[in-house]
Amino acid sequence: MEDPHIESPAAGHDLSAVVVPLLKGVIYQESDAAVWNALLKLQARVRDYIAVLGLELTLDEAEGYAFVRSRTGDEEEGTAKLPRLVARRPLSFPVSLLMALLRKKLAEFDAGGGDTRLVLSRDDVVDMIRVFLPESSNEAKLIDQVDTHLNKVAELGFIRRLKTSATPEASFEVRRILKAFVDAQWLSEFDARLSAYRALAQRGQRDE
Repeated sequence: MEDPHIESPAAGHDLSAVVVPLLKGVIYQESDAAVWNALLKLQARVRDYIAVLGLELTLDEAEGYAFVRSRTGDEEEGTAKLPRLVARRPLSFPVSLLMALLRKKLAEFDAGGGDTRLVLSRDDVVDMIRVFLPESSNEAKLIDQVDTHLNKVAELGFIRRLKTSATPEASFEVRRILKAFVDAQWLSEFDARLSAYRALAQRGQRDE
């Protein structure tokens, strides 16, 4: 009879098959059901394993996503800090603003019930962000700027481009993982932040 405390080679392989994708990025239930199901089964072991690397697991079963982030505030004084495996990325003002606006839109969408997927056209996004950017009579330039910001947000994994015959214009799905990075407390201070954004945008316009 096998000792239940001794892991089989297959069990070790299952763990690496989950940890490696997590270290590479976000795991979504909808796009990788096999890895997602394995993560749910091995969740405790995954948490123990990545803790050694100075990481923690964020998993939302209801929304269907999981990712790892660096632990913060738990280093004991006098101990050596582990190298940061998950890099912090400084965001520009327009990208931060766009993420805030998308998060607010997602909260409003959830409050209304109905569909679970928030899909916006590029024109929707342009209208959302226009008031906070320096005024410009060049509409094409504004759209190019918004496209650049959208590309960055997509690169970060917070939106997904949709290409279907039913939506010939550029459209995007706001991914629900955005809720994990822009939380409810941050959102509650949104109006004050928007006032600061408006002031910053107006100051930038005067400086030009």
